[in-house]
Amino acid sequence: MKPILHTLIFALCPFLLFGSDPYPLNPAIDVQHYAFRLQLSAETNNIVGKTAIEILLKQDVETFALDLQNETAAGGMKIVRLQVNGHQTAYRHTDGKISIDASGKAGEMLKVVIEYEGVPADGLSIGTNLFGEKTFFGDNWPDRAHHWLPVVDHPSDKATCEFIVEAPIYYQVVANGRLKEETVLSYETKITHWIESVPISTKVMVFGAATFAVDHVGWVGDIPVSSWVYHQNRNEGFYRYAQAKEILASLQDIIGPYPFEKLANVQSKTKFGGMENAGNIFYNEKTVSGDRDIEGLIAHEIAHQWFGNSASEKDWHHVWLSEGFATYFTQVYREKTYGMDSLQAGMKQMLPKINEYQAKHPTSPIVDTTITDIKTLLSPNVYQKAAWVLHMLRKQIGDDAFFQGVRTYYDTYKLSNALTADFQAVMERASGQQLGWFFDQWIFQPLLPELALSWKYNKKLGKLSVEVKSSGLSKLVRLPLEVGIEGADGNISAIKTIDVSGESTTAEWDIAEMPASVVADPNVWLLAKVKVVGK
Repeated sequence: MKPILHTLIFALCPFLLFGSDPYPLNPAIDVQHYAFRLQLSAETNNIVGKTAIEILLKQDVETFALDLQNETAAGGMKIVRLQVNGHQTAYRHTDGKISIDASGKAGEMLKVVIEYEGVPADGLSIGTNLFGEKTFFGDNWPDRAHHWLPVVDHPSDKATCEFIVEAPIYYQVVANGRLKEETVLSYETKITHWIESVPISTKVMVFGAATFAVDHVGWVGDIPVSSWVYHQNRNEGFYRYAQAKEILASLQDIIGPYPFEKLANVQSKTKFGGMENAGNIFYNEKTVSGDRDIEGLIAHEIAHQWFGNSASEKDWHHVWLSEGFATYFTQVYREKTYGMDSLQAGMKQMLPKINEYQAKHPTSPIVDTTITDIKTLLSPNVYQKAAWVLHMLRKQIGDDAFFQGVRTYYDTYKLSNALTADFQAVMERASGQQLGWFFDQWIFQPLLPELALSWKYNKKLGKLSVEVKSSGLSKLVRLPLEVGIEGADGNISAIKTIDVSGESTTAEWDIAEMPASVVADPNVWLLAKVKVVGK
């Protein structure tokens, strides 16, 4: 996901151990499958829903809860009928929760059927698109699915799902998974049925309905790639979204097999610049134009299919495992496609946002459990700074260990959930290094070092002396700062590394000739503000 920007195109979209989760999970239930039946109207914003939910009991229960926003002045859902295993069951529907009186033993499967209707206050965007045509688009992140679907609205409870949507006949409907059925019911309505057989979180379970033009772009292996754009944007939309095919192929080579049954790229009414719904990416409607300047946005959302959708954060506070990965692997894609210079340029472009956020939030780490409003978790900390953390980890353990570790992490937690500690453990095994210090200082501390590098050359001894000073830097912090030796021709002839810690660190190297200059971090590997203050 990318937050929407003024330009709309930003080419770069454990609670038990580290704080309390604002969502009260019920460990007794595990949703296995949702079947969402929805009726849409061209005349009103009222939706009629019937959802069948298959729930595995992990513990004995007398009662349990699901999420569905009840009716308020702003909108919401009214339950018409609720059954458990075919019998009408008592329930209470308040404060966005359905408390259901149903008993069962651990290991049993319950089938809950909820019939309801209402006008969603959030989560399902119903309104006119930029051409004045009425559209419907799910937009669930982070926990907005319950405004229009009865669910367990938390990323840790994954399930398969299906959308059976009855809509006016002129709509095309796209949703997660594969298309099972498209049937005309009358001169006025048709039904479209999509099935997702891969377990996903509710944050990425959506459908979209509009008068689309659809381009079947091609295949990457056995994965079909398609573009769904407003029919008025047919030519430019098809041209712009077609890049997804090559991006998917490239990222699959880097990370591993693509986890879903298709890749649909959809022009939509999402509030974000892009939203990575599983196999069914929604881009803001204004991202379509006649050029191809959203390659980075497309790459970011496709990278999410592995990181965030398949291997998902177990708790919202660890969203960097989604957004940081998607941001960094956008740059890795650029590196593979355009070379190392492109990667370095991309990492440099992130620095102003990191610095600006740090100045406003100097005590906020990447995993910040003091944030209680999960809608405010998205920030340069979990996008750009987290991407830099992955970049520095790559330097710390080397390319082979880094990419093998990332592939192992993904393979271990695909279709599942992970916390930061899980990723750390995998990378420690891949590298043979203890990395607790690295994750502590970069993920759980609000570290953004400011360094001053001074140097002098002793011509008689042929020695270069370097001192790095930092105000208030702990000796426990470890910063491997590369120093480039620049000759009179402007080329860097040698690179040395100084292990910075504490308020002053010095190093001395044998150098045959006096440098024209000394360059801090010439290959762009360290997240730090470094000022070279002269000889």
